[in-house]
Parts: sequence; structure tokens; C-alpha cells
Amino acid sequence: MQRQTRSLLEELNNYADRKDRSYLLESRANNVIASAIHLVEMIDKTYSAEDASDLKKRLFNAIKTSDPRKFTRGIRRIQNEGK
Repeated sequence: MQRQTRSLLEELNNYADRKDRSYLLESRANNVIASAIHLVEMIDKTYSAEDASDLKKRLFNAIKTSDPRKFTRGIRRIQNEGK
């Protein structure tokens, strides 16, 4: 018989279910937004203005359509052009 263990995240999610769900959503949204802001700043510092603009459009489109491959293709295109 296999002993089932739960991850810390599962435990936190179960605890959060008993607490105010809107607080959890607000907290996660704030974390995601802060990470996205840092990512956009990193893109601006790392790539040319043209490439950065393309990557930011791809990033926002990937989020909107729930398809991270759109952003990945842009990164790979830029990497291949640099070789």
C-alpha cells in the first residue's frame, strides 16, 4: 500500500479553502503582477527596442489566450537570429 503525501501547496490550498478565498486570489494576483512587471523590465533591458516590443506583445497575447508557446516562439526566434 502506498502512503499518500500531500505537498505543502496542497495543504495551503486546503487551508485557504477554509479561509477567505478572495484574499488568496488577491495575494496571488499581486504576486503574478509584480513578477510580470519585473519580467517586462528585464525584457526591456536585455533586448533591442524592436525585439522587446515584439516579446512584450507576445507575452500579453500568451496570457490572454492561455498559450505560453506564443512567447516561447518569440524567444527562440530571437535566439536563432543571434547565432
